[in-house]
Amino acid sequence: MTERVRVLRAGSDGLLAEVADLDEALALFGALSAAPPAGVRELVPAARTVLVRFDPAVVTAEALTADLRGRPLTAAGVADGPLVEVAVCYDGADLEEVARLCGLAPDEVVRRHTATPWTVAFTGFAPGFAYLSGGDPALDVPRRSEPRTSIPAGSVGLAGPFSGVYPRVSPGGWQLVGRTAATMWDLGREEPALLAPGMRVRFVDAGPDALERPTPTSAPPAAPAAGERALEVLAPGALGVVADLGRPDRASQGVARSGAVDRGALRRANRLVGNPPGAAALEVAGGGLVVRARGDLVVAVTGAHGPGVEGDRAVGLDDGDELDLGTPEHGMVAYLAVRGGVDAEPVLGSRSTDVLSGVGPPPLRAGTVLAVGDLHETAVAAVPEPGPALPAPGEVTTVDVLLGPRDDWFDTAALATFVGQEWTVTPRSNRVGLRLAGEHALERSRDEELPSEGTVPGSVQVPPNGQPVLFTADHPVTGGYPVVAVVARHDLDRVGQVPVGGRIRFRAVQ
Repeated sequence: MTERVRVLRAGSDGLLAEVADLDEALALFGALSAAPPAGVRELVPAARTVLVRFDPAVVTAEALTADLRGRPLTAAGVADGPLVEVAVCYDGADLEEVARLCGLAPDEVVRRHTATPWTVAFTGFAPGFAYLSGGDPALDVPRRSEPRTSIPAGSVGLAGPFSGVYPRVSPGGWQLVGRTAATMWDLGREEPALLAPGMRVRFVDAGPDALERPTPTSAPPAAPAAGERALEVLAPGALGVVADLGRPDRASQGVARSGAVDRGALRRANRLVGNPPGAAALEVAGGGLVVRARGDLVVAVTGAHGPGVEGDRAVGLDDGDELDLGTPEHGMVAYLAVRGGVDAEPVLGSRSTDVLSGVGPPPLRAGTVLAVGDLHETAVAAVPEPGPALPAPGEVTTVDVLLGPRDDWFDTAALATFVGQEWTVTPRSNRVGLRLAGEHALERSRDEELPSEGTVPGSVQVPPNGQPVLFTADHPVTGGYPVVAVVARHDLDRVGQVPVGGRIRFRAVQ
């Protein structure tokens, strides 16, 4: 007998519960939300799955699997929600391709896209991104074979049976048919997301007038007052951000955990200066961060840094002293903690920059001045605390992974290639994910579209070109390409330290 709920492993602390269709997925999500099992931290509903994140110290994967398989898959009907009209200029880069795939003229694609309301089935991928269902079945088209690295905010897309609007600049693989000026996510609103599950959406063909965006009214953050302790950024490096331990358990809202790529290095830096483990610090990828002290400060640098920097120990900076982290010889990501913590404005409970969603403070730039808080709770460490050895460019780092949840989309030969060859970290990598390149691409054994489903940090997603993307801190919370494996929890920090040009070899573990 076929199981009504198929349960797949999604890393060290995740299970993916798969059912027959969207209605059953939403029913399962409702049942779990109403009576969550012990140890469950997060639920992410999607097209025909619910991602369940759990605490292995509270509940085992086996016990949770049994619970999921016994849950009801029926739910009471829900009345139609409010109708939101979204004005669109239908000049998308993929409109002609969508028309070809559907066997329709471009004008007919637009007519069908606007003819009837869509319904918000669930949210995910990024804050404010809504998966809209119930459109014309003729518009069911596959995602692009290779996702774009940057899609403009307001882009209107199609993927499988869904339509959606990208809330901000982000990578993605949906087929783009138009653009809108509607703001999908605005933290200045009482409800930041324009669209919520149950709402209905009618797209309106408004031509170029749909692109008249309102003028932003938010003011930049205030600079510290004269005499206050602060860090002044003289050079931000390749990518400098504020990082703490992130925003856990908000994925159902489309908000990734974010936070430090190497959480252990952040905690160690804070210990050295006497801060709580999750105090905000500066993170820089690839080196190049230069700061100046305003006032007398105690700082510590951990992770990847250049020669000549006193790493893994607390050091004092006098007012006006400058600190240059240099270009690292090993590793990719460095942390600069300051006693008292970086006092950036919290957003959704965290001071972290999320480069995919735009939540949190903007990336660092020359001239940024960050106030120092008063979060220290213990004495400054008297002795250094060396961290683990970090990989160098060209070195091979072996990384443990748990196969699945979608390893069954690849045959035995492809899985042997996945663990048997080395994968190089390319320059297109960032805080969203490491884009990998291997001599032999991974070939799928299934060529249908995978409905969007939840993802976790460390997911190794395989787009149709066969070159994997390994999700890191700012990953999308849902995705539509199969995840062949997930990095084991104990290797998440280390894999984030593999530099551009470094090589990764995956090792499957249980």
